[in-house]
Amino acid sequence: MARQANTLFLEEWLKICSGSSSNTSADQSSSSSARAIIQAWAELRDCHQHQSFEPHHFQSLKILLDARTSLHVAEPQAKLLVSILSSTNLVIPLEAYPLLLRLLYIWVRKSFRPSSALIDSAVETLSHLLATEFGSKKSPEFFSEGVLLLGAFSSVPSVSESSKTVCLELLCRLLEDEYRLVSPFGGLIPDVLAGIGYALCSSVIVYYARTLNALLGIWGREDGPPGSVSHGLMILHLVEWVMSSFIKSRSQDKLQIFSKETLDTSRKDHVPFAVVMAAAGVLRAMNRSAPSQQGLQILSSLRISAENRIESVAQYFISKSRDYDNSGDDYATSLLLQCISLALARSGSVSSRPPLLLSLASALLTEIFPLRRLHARILESTHGTSGGLEPVKIKEHLSSVTFKEAGAISSVFCNQYISVDDENKMIVENMIWRFCQELYSGHRKVAFLLHGKADELLEDVEKIAESAFLMIVVFASAVTKQKLNSKFSTESQMEMSVLILVSFSCLEYFRRVRLSEYMDTIRGVVVSAQENETACVSFVESMPPYVDLTNPQEFQQKVDYIWFKDEVQTARILFYLRVIPTCIERLPGSVFSRVVAPTIYMGHPNGKVARASHSMFAAFISSGKDSNENERSLLKEQLVFYYMQRSLAGFPGITPFEGMASGVAALVRNLPAGSPATFYCIHSLVEKASKLCADIATQKPDMWKNWEGESEPCKKILELLLRLISLVDIQVLPDLMKKLAQLFVELPKEGQNVVLNELYAQVAESDDVTRKPTLVSWLQSVSYLCSQSTSGSAPSKGIGGEGSSASLRDPSNRDGINARL
Repeated sequence: MARQANTLFLEEWLKICSGSSSNTSADQSSSSSARAIIQAWAELRDCHQHQSFEPHHFQSLKILLDARTSLHVAEPQAKLLVSILSSTNLVIPLEAYPLLLRLLYIWVRKSFRPSSALIDSAVETLSHLLATEFGSKKSPEFFSEGVLLLGAFSSVPSVSESSKTVCLELLCRLLEDEYRLVSPFGGLIPDVLAGIGYALCSSVIVYYARTLNALLGIWGREDGPPGSVSHGLMILHLVEWVMSSFIKSRSQDKLQIFSKETLDTSRKDHVPFAVVMAAAGVLRAMNRSAPSQQGLQILSSLRISAENRIESVAQYFISKSRDYDNSGDDYATSLLLQCISLALARSGSVSSRPPLLLSLASALLTEIFPLRRLHARILESTHGTSGGLEPVKIKEHLSSVTFKEAGAISSVFCNQYISVDDENKMIVENMIWRFCQELYSGHRKVAFLLHGKADELLEDVEKIAESAFLMIVVFASAVTKQKLNSKFSTESQMEMSVLILVSFSCLEYFRRVRLSEYMDTIRGVVVSAQENETACVSFVESMPPYVDLTNPQEFQQKVDYIWFKDEVQTARILFYLRVIPTCIERLPGSVFSRVVAPTIYMGHPNGKVARASHSMFAAFISSGKDSNENERSLLKEQLVFYYMQRSLAGFPGITPFEGMASGVAALVRNLPAGSPATFYCIHSLVEKASKLCADIATQKPDMWKNWEGESEPCKKILELLLRLISLVDIQVLPDLMKKLAQLFVELPKEGQNVVLNELYAQVAESDDVTRKPTLVSWLQSVSYLCSQSTSGSAPSKGIGGEGSSASLRDPSNRDGINARL
């Protein structure tokens, strides 16, 4: 048997592998000094010499065991322990027996060549104890330590065959008759499993089948220990340890027996989760070993048998499950799914098989990311019903081995998906896309109800959801590589692209990290969908209607619902606002008007949503012509009036200036020449600028002295209006210049100087030979009007009223017709 440093004490290694213990030996080291250890042995010798076991002798045993990491039990000390145990005159308390047996275990495991004669003596003593004393001194600790020591004795190569046989017989009898003792004590399971592991490595193979039956069947017996994920992982790594030993020692007979008893035969008394983990241990051992050519054939056969065994258990789950993505509250099913997923994640490469794929999908959606179940219980608890939700259970799930290995399980899931047939691919695809929809719907309600009331609980649930998001992104990336190619029809590719986009919209709220697979997948499906009108329409129509966004049915009874505080919904709409512009050219105007236009600017306080809304407007205004040109043009005209009203109503404040500026630039560039909507846009901007400048004149009269350093709203609007001089069409330009002249004359003298300087610079740099002469003439007229203003503001009757005698040459009248302002 291989003696590896990390498996010197097999039970400790099993705890580490199962996540039940820290991997640092320092945690087990003791502060007991060498003097205390020497004194403890002296006390035990005194105990044996005087044939009296006092309380301080029990304390001596504890001192020795506290130092077990560094403790070395020499042969004379082992003889002392055997003598104490075999003494007929000593009355040893029940709680001392497990400690004495553990010290003997330390001796036999740490000794390089333990004395065969001493082990024979110890086996005889232990056999007598179990035959005469165990019945009256039954305890879980006595049982587990007895199994552990018997297994350790049986695995020592130098021990006689007769002693090994005695040990194995006693061990099997204990496991078969007294297994109930450890049922309530999960902490003793590693010791029992380690004893079984040692026994399996014994050279005596007569008891091999009985020992294996105990390993795989004890969990299903009446009053037997309840199985758990931790126990399953211990079985996996125990079998890995045992099989590695067989492979290294080329024990082909043991490999064949193991295969026959565990993998090739389906036994009713073998519990499914234990069988899966044992098969995974076989695969893991073979992946970590370098077999010789002579053993290659049997190992190949063993690998096939192990994979077939896992598949058969997975098929068993599928055959009795009506709904793969809803395991309910059945503990046995939950345990089996978790063990299948962990088994495949830790086994290395496993060939793709449909039952494995379906089992992994079910495990991911119900056990590793049990969000639908959590959402339901939270809502039940919130509404006063008995949902049975315990926040501590969620924290336990976050710290569980299964959740921590979600990434590895997701990777195996995707690898399985790649190689299975199209029918099963479609099944799991539909499971994933449905999960996304339900996750959005459920978490939207939960987030709204818990926010500000149970933030810690909400944060823990969202940690699970974030991990689920990563799994789905990786899966969707695999789907695009499989489905978006020439092997599939254009219709199939379009349908898959839309499904992925809709699913991603449901998950956008959980996108907390930058993920290259996420952006790559979106780019891939957008390229596939944007060239097809049907796909574009299908995606856009999947967006929740505006009425449902602002007044959802599920929140009708919640009078305090505020739509723009619904962060889950906001994230989803933001996704649509960002993606729709990429396919705007293929989107019919009627669909845009019916679905998108109501949400094009929602007055949302979230800056990202507001900016995306303006970008959406600019993209539509700039988009190509519809098959029905009049319809799209009319919609653009109508949309401008709504857009300007809502944008300026929220400025300054909600409306981001950069977004509004891009929208204004898009409409003046793309609307037909002389469009009434363009006139309305200009009039609205001038009116807003006039109001803002009037307000600032009283609040910040010195603003004009520091024009370059200010970012006041009135300055931004004025700059936008100045930029429009070079953008609007020639039919609108005269009206723009007229309105600007009226606005400039109303400004204080400092403001007039600043604006005129900006105008001079802009006109001087212009290379538009068509506009420049007109602008020069207009600028001269504006300068003259401003110079005639004695008070720096308009006359009391207003510019253009009867009190004004100034005139400005109308640049649209080439014949010199004067126009009164």
